[in-house]
Amino acid sequence: MEPYSCDTFVALPPATFGNRVIFGKNSDRLFDEVQEVIYFPAAVHNDLQKRLKCTYIEIDQVPETCAVVLSRPAWLWGAEMGANEHGVCIGNEAVWGREDISKEEALLGMDLVRLGLERADTAEKALDVIVDLLEKYGQGGNCAEGEEFSYYNSFLIADRNEAWILETSGKYWAAEKVQGIRNISNQLSITTKIDREHPNMRNYAKQKGWWDGEDDFDFTAAYSYMNTASMMTSSSRYCQGYKLLNKHKGDITFETMMEILRDEPSGINMKGEFLTTSSMVSVLPQDSSLPCIHFFTGTPHPERSVFKPFIFVPHISQLLDTKSPTFDLERPMAKKPYVKPDRRHPLYQKHQQAWEVISNTKNRKITKPVEARINKPCYWIRILLDSCMCI
Repeated sequence: MEPYSCDTFVALPPATFGNRVIFGKNSDRLFDEVQEVIYFPAAVHNDLQKRLKCTYIEIDQVPETCAVVLSRPAWLWGAEMGANEHGVCIGNEAVWGREDISKEEALLGMDLVRLGLERADTAEKALDVIVDLLEKYGQGGNCAEGEEFSYYNSFLIADRNEAWILETSGKYWAAEKVQGIRNISNQLSITTKIDREHPNMRNYAKQKGWWDGEDDFDFTAAYSYMNTASMMTSSSRYCQGYKLLNKHKGDITFETMMEILRDEPSGINMKGEFLTTSSMVSVLPQDSSLPCIHFFTGTPHPERSVFKPFIFVPHISQLLDTKSPTFDLERPMAKKPYVKPDRRHPLYQKHQQAWEVISNTKNRKITKPVEARINKPCYWIRILLDSCMCI
């Protein structure tokens, strides 16, 4: 497959309006993949002998896990993006570089997103969780249902007070603490500002001949084929995303972030074989007495999707309208040709129905009785309400 991915953004005060951290992500996946929005409550795990089954492998469980809300491809265990009860948000990106991608089944980057959210109450602790699991279990495996598609991962991790970029190549990684605004896309982007790193990351690059050991160490230059000198002047989504953030620097709100995620000329709102299948925006007030608010579309095409709010409160019931049907667990590549089951949840179906009605109304002649019916305001109110059910 062509190396397409997602776009994830963060803005910290004073780049934002008010003392708030603003987080956002577009999840760009295969056009026919359904993403569900699902809630898991906090839990205590007394039987630590029982292993935790992730998408492909089993790992050790921990005594307690946090409540999380996730936007995830409905066929897997992990998540493309999400948040936890402590205001930690994580989004991941597919990245490629010099290191060969491992096809051996291990933890997916999407598994690491969920594990970081379930096991950490701050952004930096989530970073610790991810790199520790990366060292212990590795990353690898097929990242698409019924298709051959594998990659390594970068992560943007934020909380009420700070944000981190974590970029990986195999088991090696570098991390950068964010100042002001930052975005990631499907390329490595950490250069010489490295605040944390794998202890053998530089030595490995030197052994492979990617770094001479004398020049300032540049993670992206060493571990990818990227010309970092032109990284911010190209037409890439990474460059265009930064320009959109910088355009609003000092006054960024959650509405600004939604506008960026809906931007089509930049390619951030992706169309084609790879499509923006779901989007998320979070508002993380630095005042801990105020709740964090997380907005999810749960549907593709952010320009015609409604961002529905979610707040962690006591006694949350399951999100039935954005939960996909479940099927018997089956390995996505076990049968060839693989036939994908219909994973559309109720909101996704309503979203499709509403768009079909709007498209048909615009593109074909309609009879007078139908025209009279659709010209009634109540008709469109019903369609829009059906397609915009709150999470």
